[in-house]
Amino acid sequence: MKKIFALVDCNNFYASCERVFEPKLENRPVVVLSNNDGCIIARSNEAKALGIPMGAPLFKNEDFLKQHNVAIFSANFALYGDLSGRVMDSLEDFTPHVDVYSVDEAFIDLSGIPGDLIAHGTVLKDTVRRWTGIPLSVGIAPTKTLAKLANRLAKKTPDANNVFSLLDQKRRRDILAATDVSKLWGIGRNITPKLNELGIFTALDLHNAPIDIIRKRFGATIMRTVYELRGEPCIELEEQPPDKKTIIFTRSFGHMVTSHDELKEAVSTFATRAAAKLRRHGLLTGCLWVSAQTNHYNTFDEQCRDAISMPFTQPTDHTGALVKATLAGLARLYRPGYRYKRAGVMLFDLIVKERYAPSLFDAPGTERNDQLMKALDTINHTLAAPGCDAVQFGGAGIHANWRMNQTRLSRRYTTRWADLPVVKA
Repeated sequence: MKKIFALVDCNNFYASCERVFEPKLENRPVVVLSNNDGCIIARSNEAKALGIPMGAPLFKNEDFLKQHNVAIFSANFALYGDLSGRVMDSLEDFTPHVDVYSVDEAFIDLSGIPGDLIAHGTVLKDTVRRWTGIPLSVGIAPTKTLAKLANRLAKKTPDANNVFSLLDQKRRRDILAATDVSKLWGIGRNITPKLNELGIFTALDLHNAPIDIIRKRFGATIMRTVYELRGEPCIELEEQPPDKKTIIFTRSFGHMVTSHDELKEAVSTFATRAAAKLRRHGLLTGCLWVSAQTNHYNTFDEQCRDAISMPFTQPTDHTGALVKATLAGLARLYRPGYRYKRAGVMLFDLIVKERYAPSLFDAPGTERNDQLMKALDTINHTLAAPGCDAVQFGGAGIHANWRMNQTRLSRRYTTRWADLPVVKA
């Protein structure tokens, strides 16, 4: 059976999420800010049309945004994550084979589906929009690389109605000839000049390039891209995500932190979040890494960026063990008098819990610890909103004055009871 892929991409995802429960924002420019409301990380089409660049600092553009009536939001990751899950679940009604590529993108398998696939993609797009409120673009092609290009064209082509197909060979060849090689999936800014040196400037040039030269100069990755441009699938769907290699939880603080106690509360919270994620994925960690750093943009402060690893004698997913190791590492890192801007916790040497075989020297009490962590996760999942805990270790503190600034945060409409939308008739 001939393979057919589609890349389904949520349009301006963060901005679209903010519009779902505020229809009055339709056709109004919307931007979403990074941590601590620092820079613009997402823009609606209307905001892009105003020339607002990605990554622009808010403090430099606030007057311009106000002048053009731009709606400004702090990043509401609890809302975005939940709506992403709803979109991905909706896609499974159209195909059992869904490869979630990122929070707003997924590859799906359309192989064997009869009839007009553009019409099928249009029905998919309209149905998911009706169910979730999120607008989509759909790119259809015989390979993942071409589907990625087709999705880009679905957004850029005015009469495509956000669905574009590259199944027709003649049309595909014309489009490859008009596409700069740097626009292809997997061709980065470092590789493009090297391809240009070989006379490869367009996607069609790469399509026609001799395989032996590409393999010799660039290796298997770019060689696969050439085959994919020729319509030969080399990158299969990954319906089962690969095992995680690391779990990272880092945050910038809402203000400079100088107190050791406040820094302890922050990293304890990060370790708690990382531990919960570890258990959610059924993993154990063999080593923990804790870091703390000052604001490297502030040249008036003495700079400090320290990190230390804390190995475990026995792989664990116990929050208490992770918090204890984090605080021990922080005690060795902390320097009195420094103004800390950011800290983080990273877990690595991860193994799947079900595959771990305890040794004769492992500490007893593992079953009791598992029951305790299961009870903790159940309570927090049932009673707390994402990003919050109903029950936590005392080291994480209560007030969390170090938390990042989010002065423009929208409500968590789908994950917090107190924020449920209210309809008044």
